[in-house]
Amino acid sequence: MSGGEVAGILVAVFWAILVSFLAVALARLAQTLRATTKLVADVTDQAVPLLADASSAVRSAQTQIDRVDAIASDVQEVTSNASALSSTVASTFGGPLVKVAAFGYGVRRALAGRKDDVPAKAPRRTVIVGRTVPAARRKNRGK
Repeated sequence: MSGGEVAGILVAVFWAILVSFLAVALARLAQTLRATTKLVADVTDQAVPLLADASSAVRSAQTQIDRVDAIASDVQEVTSNASALSSTVASTFGGPLVKVAAFGYGVRRALAGRKDDVPAKAPRRTVIVGRTVPAARRKNRGK
């Protein structure tokens, strides 16, 4: 055998090894692609019902939100009606009730002032730096 033939055999062996490695790599890549395709199909089969359930849940939530919105608007209307009723009652009965209370207070004061067994109150005095100021003088000071 000559040197060219040995070189040709070495190149042929090298190419055979390279083709073997490439065939193994392509076989594994094909297996990985089959597994990926199966996984995507399984995810798709499971995602479709999941999306349908999610869509149903969103519709149900929207219905509940619409109901809550209606309830909130009714509560707002009731609140405004209660406020109007409260102001009407206050304006209708407030003035006369204040007058009756003031009259009752005046009558009590008048009756309390006529009692003879109650001693008269002593005039209030204020102590300012060791001296006493009569009540009459305090009233005049504010003028």
